Amino acid sequence: MKKRTLLGLMTAVLVCCTMMLAGCGSQTASDGSWKYVKDNGELIVGLDDTFAPMGFKDNNGKIVGFDVDMAKAVCKELGIKATFKPINWDSKEMSLKSKDIDCIWNGLSATKERQEKMSLSKKYLNNKIIIMSLKKSVNVKTNSDLENVKIGTQKDSSALEAIKKDSLYDKFKDNITEYDSYDDALLDMKAGRLDVIAVDQVLGNYKNQKMNGKLYTSDYNFGSDYYAIGFRKDDKELTNKVNDALQTLIDDGTAAKISKKWFGKDIVILEDY
Repeated sequence: MKKRTLLGLMTAVLVCCTMMLAGCGSQTASDGSWKYVKDNGELIVGLDDTFAPMGFKDNNGKIVGFDVDMAKAVCKELGIKATFKPINWDSKEMSLKSKDIDCIWNGLSATKERQEKMSLSKKYLNNKIIIMSLKKSVNVKTNSDLENVKIGTQKDSSALEAIKKDSLYDKFKDNITEYDSYDDALLDMKAGRLDVIAVDQVLGNYKNQKMNGKLYTSDYNFGSDYYAIGFRKDDKELTNKVNDALQTLIDDGTAAKISKKWFGKDIVILEDY
């Protein structure tokens, strides 16, 4: 009886261990997303090709930008080709679900809603809404200082949205002038009709790079806007592959080099949520 009981116990333990190992295997099993891209030999990147400096067409009609260069570098690291496909930004999620594209990589804000609907990469940029001026002496240190400066920003922009959420907005809202483009706002600032502009950090740094560093950034900003790459909700393996490649680009200095090319400084991060 004792021998039989011991044998039965050992058998039960072996069965349990086998089941546990099988369970672990199912948790780490491939979801097929990386194989799908690897077999195709390319990562199809969906983007709005009018969003400078992240992804846009240059004067020759070629798609260029910070995100474009980063996607090319990531794909090189992964041993596949980066293919860029302009999409209707309003229906980007539909393009992703239908497999018309493999990811959305074009200054995509990592909102809570998108975290629920997509598999997002780690945050790779913090696109703060910053304040810039042409005079070093004009430094907005707190939001109370905004009551004493004339502010320019673009209509219907993320910067304007962030400004309106500021706790002291009602006190300085009359100082704000909205423009069709930031180029128009910069012209007015050069003419002395504005003291500062409120702008996305990526665009502000890009403009500053083109202006040979003539713009100064204030201490105060209107908050963070993190960028991430959007994949299909179940494409966890592909997401992880891209995250690993991004980390490699940061470690070997490639990411910093690309950032300095477009923004004049290294603003690349890689952070969890």
